Amino acid sequence: MLTNTTGHHLTAHQAMIPRILKPFSYMCGNRMLSGYKPKSNVKASYKILELEEGCSLDDIRNSYRNLAKKYHPDSGSSTADSEAFIKVEDAYRVVLSDMANKKKSNENKEEEEEDQFKTKAPQHRHYLSFEGVGFGTPSQREKQYMQFRVDRATEQVLEYRKQKLESQYVATDLMRAKDVRESKKVKITQAVERLVEDLIQESMAKGDFDNLSGKGKPLQKFSDCPHIDPMTHNLNRILIDNGYQPEWILMQKEIRETIERLRKSIVASRSKLGEPMTPYRQKQWNRICEQFMEDIRKLNKRIDSFNLVVPILSRQMVHFSADKEIVRAQKTYKALMENKEAPDSDTKGEEQENVKRFGWKSSLFKVLSV
Repeated sequence: MLTNTTGHHLTAHQAMIPRILKPFSYMCGNRMLSGYKPKSNVKASYKILELEEGCSLDDIRNSYRNLAKKYHPDSGSSTADSEAFIKVEDAYRVVLSDMANKKKSNENKEEEEEDQFKTKAPQHRHYLSFEGVGFGTPSQREKQYMQFRVDRATEQVLEYRKQKLESQYVATDLMRAKDVRESKKVKITQAVERLVEDLIQESMAKGDFDNLSGKGKPLQKFSDCPHIDPMTHNLNRILIDNGYQPEWILMQKEIRETIERLRKSIVASRSKLGEPMTPYRQKQWNRICEQFMEDIRKLNKRIDSFNLVVPILSRQMVHFSADKEIVRAQKTYKALMENKEAPDSDTKGEEQENVKRFGWKSSLFKVLSV
């Protein structure tokens, strides 16, 4: 007699039967487990295996292996439970079967799609060649397509020739317009030259050039510098020798003379008012200052015109400030008053010194002189 793992006695004949051929593989108490029907609920099976749907086959195997170690009756662990192990094993089989069915259905679906594509491909073949041109048999459509390509190439050649001719015409028109502009410039230049020549001849006939210094003498040479135009240099020298001054030099001179005149004028006006400044004199001084500010404003406009024509940037001028000029005039007036008081004090000191030195003689001399 032999004893199995559950404690039941087996005969020698039963013990020699392979495990897979035994009619009853497990016994749990007095209950026969070989007739246990696994549930077909896939979601419950995934839940028993502590997994989620869509997991991989490796995850399923690892989870089954861990649960089998935990619940297998022969594991000898404290959590061994034959019923739980049977549920885990059945859930494992259900999940494997579900994955196999899904894989098979996917393969069948792919085969159906491939068969469907193969079935429909010949129906659309005439849209996938010859650029969809023509109709009829493939040979007829090929001839039609070749004719279509010839016509398209001819149209492209004609379009290219058309664009080329248009570009040539545009270039010709531009050249003509440029020639017209250049001819106008030449005509204007020639007209100006003729006008200048006529003016020179007229001035010579009137004798305007008779008083020029160096008349009838050859022009003096200057340094042979290759960067200086001899004609321009000689013309400038002739103009300078005869008292010609550029416009900006005359404007600069005018501005300087104007500011000096305004400064002297306001100082003279302040001196004329004198001291002390009564309310009436203060009103007069305010009117003088207002007129001075207006003159400075006009002078600054003249400076703007000067800065536009001056050829050298460093020669440009800045605006004058009316307030600063008024303060300057007052300081000048005070300095003049101090200079006047200094000689008076010196004269009084000399008289006192003469009285001390000569006494009654100096007094008698004053009386006699009167």
